[in-house]
Amino acid sequence: METLSLVLLSIITPCSLLLSPAQGWVINKPEAKEDWNYVKVRSDAFMFWWLYYADHPTKNYTEVPLVLWLQGGPGGSSCGFGNFEEIGPLTTKLTHRESSWIQAASLLFVDNPVGTGYSYTTAPGAFAKDVNTVAADMLVLLKEFFEAKSEFQRIPFYIFSESYGGKMAAAISLALHKAITAGSIKCNFGGVALGDSWISPIDSVLSWGPYLYSISLLDEKGLKEVQSSANAVQDALNKGQFDQATELWSQTEDVIEQNADSVNFYNILTKNSLMDKNNSRTNLKFSNQYLGKLYQRHLLYLEQDDLDELMNGPIRAKLKIIPESVMWGGQSSEVFANMAGDFMKPVISIVDELLCAGINVTVYNGQLDLIVDTVGQESWVKQLKWTKLDQFKNLHWTPLHLDSSETAAFYKSWDNFHFYWIMKAGHMVPSDQPKTSLKMLRMITNQE
Repeated sequence: METLSLVLLSIITPCSLLLSPAQGWVINKPEAKEDWNYVKVRSDAFMFWWLYYADHPTKNYTEVPLVLWLQGGPGGSSCGFGNFEEIGPLTTKLTHRESSWIQAASLLFVDNPVGTGYSYTTAPGAFAKDVNTVAADMLVLLKEFFEAKSEFQRIPFYIFSESYGGKMAAAISLALHKAITAGSIKCNFGGVALGDSWISPIDSVLSWGPYLYSISLLDEKGLKEVQSSANAVQDALNKGQFDQATELWSQTEDVIEQNADSVNFYNILTKNSLMDKNNSRTNLKFSNQYLGKLYQRHLLYLEQDDLDELMNGPIRAKLKIIPESVMWGGQSSEVFANMAGDFMKPVISIVDELLCAGINVTVYNGQLDLIVDTVGQESWVKQLKWTKLDQFKNLHWTPLHLDSSETAAFYKSWDNFHFYWIMKAGHMVPSDQPKTSLKMLRMITNQE
């Protein structure tokens, strides 16, 4: 694609981009007020954030919540994929998104962990290796953010997440709660929403076979092969062999692809084409082939060619503060590789701590997701030690309708725990069901 010409309209409406219609782009109306910056969270570690102020039809941004969005991967860019592919005001074609969450909340996108998206490190040892480091880095950023923009200290603040972002969101939420209690951060924390989240990896892996078999994507022989491979992952975890478990997880995905005609792990109604994709990032070197396959399956999806060109072209030019040495997504493979030892470790106990502390916790999941299928999500939820779990389990779920009789979702709520089952959605719920996800946002943030 040709280099795109870019004209910024004005300081008052910095989001608006004027691009030549002949190049396939359109002139957009002024969008929401916004801001962005870097925060040095550790020596040699810099994190990028991007804020869109709410564009509510009747209320000022100070009257609606602030939502932090965390992408998965690890290494997926919130400022890129979450913003332009899911919930931000503009699409990757820089056209207006009718279902953008800025209708109901201000949106804070952070490229997390360090090295993701526009975030970067200047030393190989500065990458995060576990969720504890990820949480500590985010608290440095949030402390600076809330001090710099003190008007947001009183506004209800929610963390929404997707995939591995949910695992990180749980750890960040607990660290934030403790920081607020200690008085080191001023913030009105409203709760956390865990979307198709990698909370208990083994519960997902063990459920893949039965799930695919139940919907006729595996035959009996295939089920036995997948289950045998999944059991090997379980055995490695029982022995505390987390790196081995990660390798066996990758092998289990190979077995599924061979038996289920390359089913897409993000939406079972489609096929996975990423393994056949050939570009510079697919050929990056990893410590073993299995880690490379996991990167190819689960991170390249978040760095598609059109998004890559957008972020490294017109958006980079718009932002003006990205260092010359930093390429959007340029360190994602290193982020992914450095976090590999953390991949198969569960964080169910962290969710328990959040619930016991009275923090509002929401789990939501797409019906058509495989990598984090709903069966696996329900499995780890049943393992919670939360004292009110039995009351939650005894509830009948409630159907959720939009503007027709068709069921858009089901949900249950008891005290500070909530679960949404989103119909006809895969792993990326806001992309697959934008209206339903916007409705869910409003319900979770008490606007409905």
